[in-house]
Amino acid sequence: MCGIAGFLDTPTSPSSAAQLDAPLDRMGDAIAHRGPDDCGAWHDADVGIGLAHRRLAILDLSAAGHQPMHSPSGRYVLVFNGEIYNHLTLRGQLGAENWHGHSDTETLLAGFAAWGIEATLKRAVGMFALAVWDRQNRTLTLARDRLGEKPLYYGWQGEIFLFGSELKALRAHPAFAGEVDRAALDLFLRRGYVPAPHSIYRGINKLPPGTLLTLGGRDAAPRPYWTVVEARRAGRDEPLPADEGACLDRFESLLRESITGQMVADVPLGAFLSGGIDSSLVVALMQSISARPVRTFTIGFAEQGYDEAGHARAVAAHLGTQHTELYVSPQQAMAVIPRLPTMYDEPFADASQIPTFLVSEMARRQVTVCLSGDGGDELFAGYTRYFWTAAVLRRTAGLPGPLRRFVGRRLAALSPAALDRAFAALSGMLPAHWRYANAGDKLGKLADILAARSIEAACRDASSFWKGEQGLVAGLPAALEDALPETALADIENRMMELDQTGYLPDDILAKVDRAAMAVSLETRIPLLDHRVVEFAWRVPPALKIRDGRGKWLLRQLLYRHVPQTLIDRPKMGFSVPIDNWLRGPLRDWAEALLDPVRLANEGWLSPEAIRRMWQQHLEGRRNAAGELWSVLMFQAWLEQGGGQ
Repeated sequence: MCGIAGFLDTPTSPSSAAQLDAPLDRMGDAIAHRGPDDCGAWHDADVGIGLAHRRLAILDLSAAGHQPMHSPSGRYVLVFNGEIYNHLTLRGQLGAENWHGHSDTETLLAGFAAWGIEATLKRAVGMFALAVWDRQNRTLTLARDRLGEKPLYYGWQGEIFLFGSELKALRAHPAFAGEVDRAALDLFLRRGYVPAPHSIYRGINKLPPGTLLTLGGRDAAPRPYWTVVEARRAGRDEPLPADEGACLDRFESLLRESITGQMVADVPLGAFLSGGIDSSLVVALMQSISARPVRTFTIGFAEQGYDEAGHARAVAAHLGTQHTELYVSPQQAMAVIPRLPTMYDEPFADASQIPTFLVSEMARRQVTVCLSGDGGDELFAGYTRYFWTAAVLRRTAGLPGPLRRFVGRRLAALSPAALDRAFAALSGMLPAHWRYANAGDKLGKLADILAARSIEAACRDASSFWKGEQGLVAGLPAALEDALPETALADIENRMMELDQTGYLPDDILAKVDRAAMAVSLETRIPLLDHRVVEFAWRVPPALKIRDGRGKWLLRQLLYRHVPQTLIDRPKMGFSVPIDNWLRGPLRDWAEALLDPVRLANEGWLSPEAIRRMWQQHLEGRRNAAGELWSVLMFQAWLEQGGGQ
């Protein structure tokens, strides 16, 4: 795990070495936390290219792993962030080579020389973001891994093309303009993250997962070498037989192979363990592979309903791991908040970023690499909103659209207490296990689904904030949103999983984990996101994912082979914090200052009226608006720390 940065300057006259050195050093220094073990830079003043690298040494700790790294012929110069888990297999396919070390970076360069860049990436199993300069063709190629575990930003600023692992690297270059994109801000407020290919800054993009970009002019566009859409199509065309035992055996074999590859490291290694299905499964297979106790980490909270440390402890005891847990006070958790704008570079409003940072910080005291259980929900239908949305849309399909939307708007106007009463009256439309007590918030989601103008809008809004708000971002003539094809009623769950795998997973979940872990120089690896596991998941028959109204059936059955069912079956929580209560209590003064209507009006980005109305409804308990308010607060905090330049 490392950090990369660089630029291609295209002036009419060649740059001097001194003109390239200073900005290149600043860009590398800005992401030193991603790689504290080594640093390197290379430039060619004749063509204006500069590459910077910060190294977190994981494989081949010697100087043979130093970057930027040159191919033996001198044609390619590479900066690389990530891990290629099958690089020794690739070395075998390359035949006899005069290897200088055992780093995967050297393997990639040999592959580029033998097969070409794109063909090498298609053979690679791993997570990565990279930039490679072809000195023969004078082209710069950027690439990102298939699922988007590793980040990469890029864009033109005047006559200079900039790229880097984090926006702070681009901001360190003197050409960076830093103009906030109001359309991207609107997307952020609705989703809680800025979705690719956008960034919060105009003219700066995220390279989408599974793509590469070869710079041959200002209009160069990313092109895919692997897509979730193709994986889903292939799974539909060649589904696995509905043989439970054979499917379980195949899944265990694939996941065991993925975990075995990801446990290779020349530094201490461990795993996050929340006690839930996904992390418990990863740890169980790790422990079955390892000859010594796996080091596992979790954090706990004193607040009732937010603590899973006891469950994680029980799983760890059963598996025999070397377990470490940390109970965090609200004060410790809230002390992280001032660091979030710098940590995430652009506004980011998934509040589980706080416990994710805390567990990463704790783990880094003992290990340099941690495996994570992320991805199971998106691959195997683990989110309740999949079934909630599908059930509502199917059961109301016969209603006229205007009537359905009218009912939704009327429900949305009710208080939580009134929604609880309404839910009791309407819950007969749902199966018994979806009839919730104190379900005002759930009925609020039902209202949003009913009010949506299409199935696609309902799917997208199921995990969104600030739905339908007009004029929330000042000076924005029209909201920016991707046009999506209409989904058939029978395919809602699959479509939601596809949308999550291409959006929410890389832009929220993986961004959250990457920034939180890299802030403390911790590498994270995610076995469930091995692309071979993802392709397998799309081939799994629906009945082996979803059964009796619950998702992740296949994951559960595999986990039960290693952990007693009684330790696992309980409502899902994950790492979360009670932001809703904190905003009404210890964070209220902080929030009041950032949401001051005069301040909002003077800054000129957001509508004070809509935000103050939401704030008052939250304070009065008329609704839980933590998601909406946290997104505004994270933008305001980012702005306060100079994000808007």
